[in-house]
Amino acid sequence: MLTYTLEKDRGQSLYISLYRHIRADIASGVLKAGDRLPSKRALAANLGVGVVTVETAYAQLIAEGYARAVERSGVYVCAIGDTARLTVAPLPPEPETPPQTPLLDLSGGGGEDVPFPFSVWVKTMRTVMAEQGQQILRPVDFRGAPELRRAISDHLYESRGMRVPSERIIVGAGNEHLYGLMVGLLGRQRIYAAEDPGYRKITEIYNANDVTLRHIPLDDAGLSVRELKKSGADIVHISPAHHYPTGIVMPIRRRNELLQWAYAQPERYILEDDYDSELRHSGTPVPPLFSMDSRERVLYLSTFSQTIAPSLRIAYVCLPGTLMERFCDTLGFYACAVPTFEQYTLARFISSGAYEKHLNRLRKRYRDKRERLMELVAESPLGKHCRILEAGAGTHFLLQLRSKLSDAELREAAKGRGLSVRFLSDYQSVPTDSGSMIFNYACLDLDRVPAALEILAELCRGEK
Repeated sequence: MLTYTLEKDRGQSLYISLYRHIRADIASGVLKAGDRLPSKRALAANLGVGVVTVETAYAQLIAEGYARAVERSGVYVCAIGDTARLTVAPLPPEPETPPQTPLLDLSGGGGEDVPFPFSVWVKTMRTVMAEQGQQILRPVDFRGAPELRRAISDHLYESRGMRVPSERIIVGAGNEHLYGLMVGLLGRQRIYAAEDPGYRKITEIYNANDVTLRHIPLDDAGLSVRELKKSGADIVHISPAHHYPTGIVMPIRRRNELLQWAYAQPERYILEDDYDSELRHSGTPVPPLFSMDSRERVLYLSTFSQTIAPSLRIAYVCLPGTLMERFCDTLGFYACAVPTFEQYTLARFISSGAYEKHLNRLRKRYRDKRERLMELVAESPLGKHCRILEAGAGTHFLLQLRSKLSDAELREAAKGRGLSVRFLSDYQSVPTDSGSMIFNYACLDLDRVPAALEILAELCRGEK
């Protein structure tokens, strides 16, 4: 009679434990081909478990070909051939104590949540379900639901002065998904360029797509066109509206220089990443390169992650007409990766005017938060050891710290005091000490900021 010690493993049923024991005996040769397994009732009685437990374990063994059932006879071990011995890797142990939460995460927020229009969103979802019915269960065009693409087209015209036919808009599951699609569209054999310093995930995605990537340094006006020309790149990925992490807003002269670079050779393109252009705190957003482009060389990408919620995972790209035709021919077999229901909900949210109201509230919230933070910095002991660098846009600014410590030393010292911080050097291809700390205030709890500023002041004074 088979005898095993059965244990529930992290919520898994007893039958899984029994199945694994018998499977291991078959694989190791303890149970040989043709051996008859004990009857369900006999084995259940011997192990002190229910008959259903044994029956389910046997069913799994039969399904995987380790055993076979013979009518009116029983369950027999099958020949499995000469295979490597089966081993089940143990699950990693649960951490004895949860990781320590920093006092404050100044690099990525942490603390209070980004404001989300829950009541309006829920109401919009109900309206969509009532109006669309079965339509929300059907697949949509590979470019995205027509309703959402029309809503985005209208919003771009009203907010950015962009005239983009909805037929040239592609909806994707976040900017990162679209980056990969654009590589497939423009070609993996091309040379790509990205800003340095820049958003690190852009580099990671291009590297994952196995393309040649050049890092182009910035000057006071943004990406250096002179260095871009030297790089031999065919395609450049930029964020001219508000660069992360420097905060640079690219002036019109540099934008024109970039367009002239693209026009100088056939098949040169600019990927304009406009991820947080909606969040400008003074004046109006700078017109996008896409609107200035007269020869169809600019692809415009944006996302709703920054203004609604990161988990929404809805972004879009506006393509020149010639590239839209190429996309349909070469990548039109892809299905839209965004759930249909979410697309209809967002379309309604935009077209009803709720999105614009939400944006206005968001801008005011971030503007007030930014002003209060600047006051706190100026009033704190750190005010004597830093300078604020910012461009009145987005949800972050730079703190230029005066300290004898390197960026890495400051980062580690801050970590030891419960602060999570990042510096400009963390976003460079070749890190160089700058003393410029990223101060991301999107999710920051203002009540906890004074204590954090006091700690930073102590570190800048050399007090650890």
